[in-house]
Amino acid sequence: SQGGRYLTDKLKLKLPLVGGILSKTIVARFSRTLGTLLAAGVPILEALTITRETAGNEVFSRALTKVHDGIREGEDFAEPLRQAGIVEPMVVNMIDVGEETGELDKMLSRVADTYDEEVQTMVAGMVSVLEPVMVIVLGVIVGFVVIAIFMPLPALINAVQNQQ
Repeated sequence: SQGGRYLTDKLKLKLPLVGGILSKTIVARFSRTLGTLLAAGVPILEALTITRETAGNEVFSRALTKVHDGIREGEDFAEPLRQAGIVEPMVVNMIDVGEETGELDKMLSRVADTYDEEVQTMVAGMVSVLEPVMVIVLGVIVGFVVIAIFMPLPALINAVQNQQ
């Protein structure tokens, strides 16, 4: 259901470690898609509708609906986005500057590039932390297997000696 998907997506965004990566990935996708559509000459309301459908997250989709409605009522792009609270203030400021200078598509591409780099850095950091943890976990598993193999040996040796 729609409500269940919303709650699930909201929980995903609040997860430690993964939530930040997921949020930045969604913002990068949103910025890249919207920037590309605007650069191709698609009207902003239509571009927002397409971007909303490709958001991949119900929380962002609902927020983009509010942004769409705000723009349709005559607000500029940055204000409803600021009120929605789905992106960091820096992103809103960059979009505001892009809108004022008439280069919103280029500014959205810059936002997407910045967030893509941040996601890559975060993932690399997470992998570098997980590598030693995985080595330790695998070492413990191998240790248990070795112990499980050698534990019955003394009893087996005693049984063989008692039979003789």
